[in-house]
Amino acid sequence: MNSVPGKDMELVFATNNQNKIKEIQSLLPENITLLSLADIGCFDEIPETESTFEGNAILKATHVLENYGYPCFADDSGLEVSILNGAPGVHSARYAGPDSDDAANLKKLIDTLGNCTNRAAQFTTVIALCSKKETALFKGIIKGVITLEPKGENGFGYDPVFQPEGFDETFAELTLDTKNKISHRAIAFGKLLAHLA
Repeated sequence: MNSVPGKDMELVFATNNQNKIKEIQSLLPENITLLSLADIGCFDEIPETESTFEGNAILKATHVLENYGYPCFADDSGLEVSILNGAPGVHSARYAGPDSDDAANLKKLIDTLGNCTNRAAQFTTVIALCSKKETALFKGIIKGVITLEPKGENGFGYDPVFQPEGFDETFAELTLDTKNKISHRAIAFGKLLAHLA
């Protein structure tokens, strides 16, 4: 990791999700170059076999450091719904099955909740930073409720049904700029940035 003042620092974000890359890149200071897995030629299928966000994040970041030599951070995020005992949780991306997409996951969540009045939920992100000198964890949580139906065209995943506390709009109705300031990922990433600084 090059930490000479004024020089670029190369840091791998263990994802090929362009939505995430775009979201995080907009938060980064100019001297940090964010590389995706594809940028370093990593096309490995890194299995997310742990039962916690922390475990999965460490698994991914460690894989890149050990096999490609780059300092790396990885995140694992998910939606935790109170009445569902924290589900979909670490299975958020595959909630409706191994090959499910956002639409299928959303439909399953809405169908599962039905007319249930307790719709409290939270988005959680855990970021693991792994370099030769350390492994550090950073957590971000934003609380809110699940709406009765999807609203909004922005965002991805469960954004259209998640209404954060203090807002009348879902994540998918907010601008990227507003979401970046309040999201679970932004909170965790802010802690990572402060640590890097």
